[in-house]
Amino acid sequence: MATAFLSRIPPTIAPILAAERGWSDSVVGYLASLNTLGSILFLALGAPYLRALGSVRALQAGLMIGILGLALFLPSWTIAACMASLLIGVGYGPSSPAGNDVLHRTAPHGRRSMIFSIKQAGVPLGGVIAGLALPPLAAAYGWRVALLASAVFVLAIIASVQPMREALDRDRERGLKFGLGAILSLSNLVTPIRTLAASSMLFRLAAAGACLAIGQGIWFAYLMTYAVSQLGYSLETAGALYALMQATSVAGRVFLGWLSDHLGAPRLLLRLIGLASGATSLTLALATPEWSFPIYCVIAAIAGVTVSSWNGVQLSEIARACPPSLVREASAAATLVIFLGYVVAPSAFAMVLSFTGRFDLGLFACALSGVICFFIVPLDKRGA
Repeated sequence: MATAFLSRIPPTIAPILAAERGWSDSVVGYLASLNTLGSILFLALGAPYLRALGSVRALQAGLMIGILGLALFLPSWTIAACMASLLIGVGYGPSSPAGNDVLHRTAPHGRRSMIFSIKQAGVPLGGVIAGLALPPLAAAYGWRVALLASAVFVLAIIASVQPMREALDRDRERGLKFGLGAILSLSNLVTPIRTLAASSMLFRLAAAGACLAIGQGIWFAYLMTYAVSQLGYSLETAGALYALMQATSVAGRVFLGWLSDHLGAPRLLLRLIGLASGATSLTLALATPEWSFPIYCVIAAIAGVTVSSWNGVQLSEIARACPPSLVREASAAATLVIFLGYVVAPSAFAMVLSFTGRFDLGLFACALSGVICFFIVPLDKRGA
């Protein structure tokens, strides 16, 4: 939740920074892509850190890196804001492989999708907190105070998990060297590729996740900017829409995890989610400013389930598709592919927006990616 909260800060405060610093609307897409690029760098190179530090300590270290990123928003230079988003992304990187490692060792098999989805519900919960708390704080006291309050909140989270660290990190590889040489070694660089190449099923699941990430990445990066720039809503109203989407995603992730376990057909469910995600993006693409605010609230609430609740089911299937000894590596590799969608989509959206000024073209691409997901997800022999 805390790592997700940090990653939602750039798009949440972007309208304020854009107005103060003269940025165009497209800048938020580049910041979102840099945030995801930072996560990709960790996922590609961070395996030695995970093994040496253990999962809990790696998460704590990531949060500290994210706080450092917040500090880089304070200078007025655009390059500093870019570095801030990159560092926050690096800090987010351990969340998937570290969290999956802990849950794979402790979750009962019959409730795996449900428990993974509860973990993933922390992601939109972080977005709810960011959407509801930061705009009012920024409006009342300034965005710098909002960043300070965010740092204090995250420090409290770091302290709260410390008592669990020794028990959950007891399998860490003590004494393992993880200097620059180990990180840039050929063996470490090819680990994600080797892990994915070992299973076509794993690669297809990862590719399907990348398709779903296209829609999720664009909705997360641009919903507030779309609401302010195209619909004329205030920052607080746009933040409420964003928070509504995140709130329904909390419930949606838990519900889809329960439904996956109950039906026993997680991959079929992922296919249907792809179609639903595409349909929701298509609806927003066809929307007009004349539509009433309650209609946009309904669309945002539905998007929280269809566009933003697939992650737990998908990550549970990733863990199921690989040997137990490779869960951290497989999760990192699959998440690396998924995050390519988070990087490419907001940047491509930003370029389209810069040249055309049209939001609907990017949303049409989101709809198409959902349809592609339907055909990519592999089914078990029993059709699940």
